[in-house]
This record gives sequence, structure tokens and C-alpha cells, in this order.
Amino acid sequence: MALLTFISDAFLAAALAACLWTSVECVLVRRFAGETSELAKPGPAVTLLKPLHGDEPGLFERLSALCRQDYPGTIQIVLGAETAIDLARRIAQRLRSTFPFVAIDLDSGASEPGCNRKVANLAAMIRRAQHPVIVMSDSDIAVGPRYLRDVVALLCRPGVGAVTCLYHGIAARGLGSELSALAINTRFLPQAVVAVSLGLARPCFGATIALRRETLDRIGGFRPFADVLADDHAIGAAIRAAGYDVAIPGFTVGHVCFEQRLRQHVLHELRVARTIKQIDRLGYAGTILTHPLPLALLAISAGRMSALAIAVLALACRTALCRIVALRFGLPRQPVWLLPLHDLIAFAVYVASFFGSTVSWRGTQYRLSRAGGLIKRRH
Repeated sequence: MALLTFISDAFLAAALAACLWTSVECVLVRRFAGETSELAKPGPAVTLLKPLHGDEPGLFERLSALCRQDYPGTIQIVLGAETAIDLARRIAQRLRSTFPFVAIDLDSGASEPGCNRKVANLAAMIRRAQHPVIVMSDSDIAVGPRYLRDVVALLCRPGVGAVTCLYHGIAARGLGSELSALAINTRFLPQAVVAVSLGLARPCFGATIALRRETLDRIGGFRPFADVLADDHAIGAAIRAAGYDVAIPGFTVGHVCFEQRLRQHVLHELRVARTIKQIDRLGYAGTILTHPLPLALLAISAGRMSALAIAVLALACRTALCRIVALRFGLPRQPVWLLPLHDLIAFAVYVASFFGSTVSWRGTQYRLSRAGGLIKRRH
């Protein structure tokens, strides 16, 4: 009986602490300003690297947004396709026809080694880059017309070696997609804002990495990251180790979530969780305080019926955070009715992430080494 009381009290205290932490997230998200700078005219010539991954819905529209940038300088776009090459050729031709004033090149196959095929794709694409500033982003990223102007303006500041962007989730279709977008907007995004605001981390995200070609050469190009799952984090760490800052603007770019089914969502979240755990084990363990509702429900199941009020408070805090994130970053209203389901799944993924090291990425199974490297599983 004493042990059960101790366990229930521990869960109750953790749930209360988690509600307090969620309140801190609300305050810091609302106050988050990010970094800004003005771009001198003309801006430096830029090469945009866009590694493609099959026939993703809305791909042409997202690529078209890069061609419509309000940027006072020369732009080159390099598309990279290791697979679905015929599709990539059709998209490149359509872009050239629609935007004849934009230089659009296609690299039709990665020849570089490594388990991280996106990095291998980038290593092949960089050979076609013509300009001194490189901006790379994943194929599922959606941007606004001032994106390039604002990113390059920050890169031109003294001491800045790279610029990265926070991102928000955009649901495509299906329950899995809705939950994935909610996971980004109510879990990843506020956690990233808190980490940056409190100086707990200086992250780098694949949603955008802008850097000078000379900086990329200084850190060894893409080859050192060929077998690393968290390549974006590793690139950021290498840039900081070289003596540069990584700047983060106050706006977000969009990340389109394609996980239609619930199973796809869970596998994606498990990969993300295990990746973060490999990067910072202690910090990741501390993110248990981002799960107020499951902790309150565990307290109830351990016999603390008074924790029911804490469960209600947890839902209120999570709903408030969801609303504040949407208001701060100009997002459409989020499906808050899915928050209880999302939070329970997120906690189950958090627990499962401590058991096992297998991840599923782009249809291939890998095992994570303790150093964060990718090892392809043999069947």
C-alpha cells in the first residue's frame, strides 16, 4: 500500500510539474521573436538544393513557390532525384516552361555512398551548384514569397555560418496526417522555441539550412554526414564547431505531413523520438514533463482520484498551448479534439523509444548506433 501511494504521489507531482512546464511553453511561444536582418541589394546569388522523394502531393506547387521568390538576386534551383527519375524530369520540364526566367537544373541520380540517401543525393547535387550561397530544404517544405530574402539576410550578418528555420505541420490527408501535424505544432515547435529561448540548444533543421559554399567546404562537404540519421543536427554542430553561429528567424516554414494511416504516424514519431534520444539522452529523458495528461491519468490509475482535476487542467494547458502556437505563427485553427488521442500516442511512443534502436525511414529499416549512425538492417 505504501509503494502504491508513493507511485501515485509521484505521478501526481509529475503531472503538476508538466502542467507548469506547459504554461512556461505558452509564455515563451507568445514572446518568441527570433532574429531579423535587412538584405542589402542586390542580394548574393543563391543555389537552392531540393532533394526529391517520389511523387509527393503538391510537389509542383511547393517548387513553384521557390520560383516566385521576392528576392533581389540570381537564383538557381537544383532538383535531385535518386529514384523516380522520369517523374523528376517531367517536373523539371514543367517548371522550366512555367518559369523560363529561373535556372532549373536536374541531377538524376546520387552516386555517393552512405546509408543516408538524402545526404548522398545532396552530395551529388552540389556539383551542379553555380553560386556561393547554398540553401537546402526537404521536398515536403512549403515556403512564402519572402522566405529566401529573410533567410539570406540573416546569413549575411557577421559571424553567422548558417541559417535554419523552425517549421509548423500541415496536414495532408487522413488521421495519421492530422496527428503528425498536431505533433509538430503542439510538441516539436513549442519545445524548439523553449530550447532556443532559454539557450538550452542551438538546433539545425532540415526544413532549411542556408550556408555559404566556403563554409560547407570547411566542414568537409556532405561526406562526413553520409551515415548519420540526424544529418541536419550534425551539420549544425559542425558549423558551430568551426566557430560560426546558427541563426534562427522568427517565422516558420510549413512541413507537409504525408502519414495518412495511424501506423505510419506512429512509426514516424518513433523514428523522430529515437533520433532525438540519440542526440541528447538526458534532455530527452526530461521531456517526460511535456506529457501532463498521460501522467495525470497514470496517477488516477494508481488510485489518486484527486488527479482527475489535474487531468482537466492538463487538457486546458495543452489546448491553450495549441491556440497560442497557432496565433503566434499565423496557423489555421488546429483540431484540438484530437489532443487527448495525440497525447496518449505521444506518451506511448516516448516510453517505447527507450526500448530498441530500430527506425523506419523512407521504406527501409535501419538500426541506430550509439553514436547516432545508420546501419541498414539485413533481412
